[in-house]
Amino acid sequence: MPWATPWRVIILGDGLAPIVESTLVTNLNPPSIIKDTSWIKPGRASWSWLFDHDSPQDHDKLRRWIDLAAEMGWEYSLIDANWTIMKNGTTHDLIAYANAKGVGLLLWYNSGGPHNIVTEKPRGTMFLKDVRRFEFAMLKKWGIKGVKVDFFQSDKQNVIQLYHDILKDAADYQIMVNFHGCTLPRGWSRTFPHLMSMEAMRGEECYSFDKLYPKMALSLNTILPFTRNVVGPMDYTPVMFWDNVYPHLTTYAHELALAVVYESGWTHFADGTKAYLELSEVPKQFLKDVPAAWDDTKFIDGFPGKYIIIARRKGNQWFLGGLTGRDTTRKFNLDLSFLGSGVYNATVICDGARSRSFRTYNQSLTATDKLKITLPKYGGFAAHLKP
Repeated sequence: MPWATPWRVIILGDGLAPIVESTLVTNLNPPSIIKDTSWIKPGRASWSWLFDHDSPQDHDKLRRWIDLAAEMGWEYSLIDANWTIMKNGTTHDLIAYANAKGVGLLLWYNSGGPHNIVTEKPRGTMFLKDVRRFEFAMLKKWGIKGVKVDFFQSDKQNVIQLYHDILKDAADYQIMVNFHGCTLPRGWSRTFPHLMSMEAMRGEECYSFDKLYPKMALSLNTILPFTRNVVGPMDYTPVMFWDNVYPHLTTYAHELALAVVYESGWTHFADGTKAYLELSEVPKQFLKDVPAAWDDTKFIDGFPGKYIIIARRKGNQWFLGGLTGRDTTRKFNLDLSFLGSGVYNATVICDGARSRSFRTYNQSLTATDKLKITLPKYGGFAAHLKP
């Protein structure tokens, strides 16, 4: 029988920038198996589950998150676990509603199988090849854009094979994929470019069930860009302003910055509808503008466990995000030499004087200028630079 030994890689650099900016793990994988990638579209998604765990079972509630995606110009809305036992309407009603709003739908699936005992539905459609391909063909007919497959709970060989089998079959039916409850990324996105993101870390959903997480998140948020996110896209489900079960210690600008600091082919915004719709004009516009896929990434400054500042480019526009996990104020004069020639109009969003508020301002900048930023206790900032 054919077999292969596993490979290992170590990323070394003369500083932190070569690590944060590295695409080595992805580059080491085989080329794409997909010739026509026109159907593969990164994007932003509204996501109801973290704000309201029962919402995926309620047609009327889910319409509000579809409305949110339409209002914000986000490409998708994710319908999470147990959508097959929906009340007040059907999945087909939601599909028709989303189509009318110009919003693509993503659907959650349980990966089990005998490798987990999780009961959330739909369950049993991803494990067996013929059943899985039947399901993907049905989703293609329905117009569903992608799936979130959850609860793998093992790195045994048969489960690793299951990841690949799901990706291969999904490609045949032009269905994008996101893995949760999953293994660490291994650069599979090069071979399977329709793999949009993977979880494989403790994200915002931990505010719902771990009382220790709010304090842990302060330093963790500054560690992930140097570790987990280096090896592949990371579905942290960021930018939750309102408190869940356990209150945030991060500031609003800290949360906003996560949309830039973390990279994921799909960005699932985790908060309730009003948390975004009632934002003031500038941060709300920022969340309408911020992309989910980037052309370039620059590490600006930071140290694991302390703070992180990253710049990412889409076309000729730059987005900056920075945050701190410490309880002291830190000031920066940020080097903007990466901008190149020309003058940029910068919209900067910082923490306001009041708790959980924003301060915004505009500034003209060139590559020879320094951007002065102050990060307060557990704070952050975001900026959008346009030529």
